[in-house]
Amino acid sequence: MKFTGAICISFVIALVSSLAWTDATVEEGIKVACVPAELKPCTPAGLTGSNPSTECCGKLKEQESCLCSYMKNPAFGHCFKTPNAHKVIAACSVAYPAC
Repeated sequence: MKFTGAICISFVIALVSSLAWTDATVEEGIKVACVPAELKPCTPAGLTGSNPSTECCGKLKEQESCLCSYMKNPAFGHCFKTPNAHKVIAACSVAYPAC
């Protein structure tokens, strides 16, 4: 399980580094660039299940409108469906998206 999480996070970092997959989402008139790299501060909590940092929660709330598109991406969507991801999202008081 830890190996799968590490592989998943490594793949996300490689994908984000290339910036090959970006998207722009508009929510309530505010444009938010959907860039998965913005959630990099959440990586330690996502891997270990520890409490997320303040920076992680801030980025998660900022990227909340992008979560469904991240989850639907076959490259790393499964990373958002792990128990640790659910824990991080809940700890940051962000509603888990119903995509």
